Amino acid sequence: MKSFKNHFSLVIALLGILFSLQVFFIVDRAVLAYKENLAKHYSLVLVSQKTLVSEEILKLDKNFSELLELSPDSVIKELNSGFSQKNIELLKLTLPKFYKLKLRIYPSPKELADISQKLLKNSSIGKVETFSKTHDTTYKLLLLFKTVITVFAATLLIVTILLIFKELRIWQFKHSERMSIMGLFGAPVWLRSAVLFRLAIVDALIATLLSFLLFSYISTNDLVLAQFESIGIEVTLFNTIEDSLIMLGVSMVVSILLATFIVLGHKEEV
Repeated sequence: MKSFKNHFSLVIALLGILFSLQVFFIVDRAVLAYKENLAKHYSLVLVSQKTLVSEEILKLDKNFSELLELSPDSVIKELNSGFSQKNIELLKLTLPKFYKLKLRIYPSPKELADISQKLLKNSSIGKVETFSKTHDTTYKLLLLFKTVITVFAATLLIVTILLIFKELRIWQFKHSERMSIMGLFGAPVWLRSAVLFRLAIVDALIATLLSFLLFSYISTNDLVLAQFESIGIEVTLFNTIEDSLIMLGVSMVVSILLATFIVLGHKEEV
């Protein structure tokens, strides 16, 4: 029981850091996936008096996916208020050509402005309709959501690191007498603090294992997956190899660095 208490607080604190980190990864991937999904339903409308060559337009920007010419029939249908067939045919000849330009990734407002400028440099294009008002509102909502999650994760990270530092400090005080005795016998600092580092490393491994099990379960949970499917996106909730290595690295670095600071602080006090 005593051994369990020694590890419990530190493991929970490290678990909190890894949880907030993985949640940030999931949100970042979800936002990216949602932007890709939005891009499938979002497109620019180009107006030109001449026929545009698809290859020339697409090479202007790597985000351009596909250029499609729109049929004038749909435009005329909106204007049609009893026109004769002859007048409709004449109208088709005088109407400019309309094109739908699809993108690979949903752009930011700045990227959208840059894209518009690139297109307008083409003398054949007379107007670019970006639907900027609707676009900017949607993008700002995405950005706000990501910012809130980032602030939450950063706050949790800072608070948890302080708790870990305090926990290691308390653990050091419990063993200060033993460490002082070892110092009197000439034991180097690293040897006196070996138990502290062992505690930090073992707890980092335990926290990583628990995080692995937790997110492995979440990533296969039907209820969680259904939530993402309901908004039409597919997100990798947990990359077994990549995310596990990041978790292990973060937990080890945090634990060992905090233990090192405590040891160096104790050395200065002595």
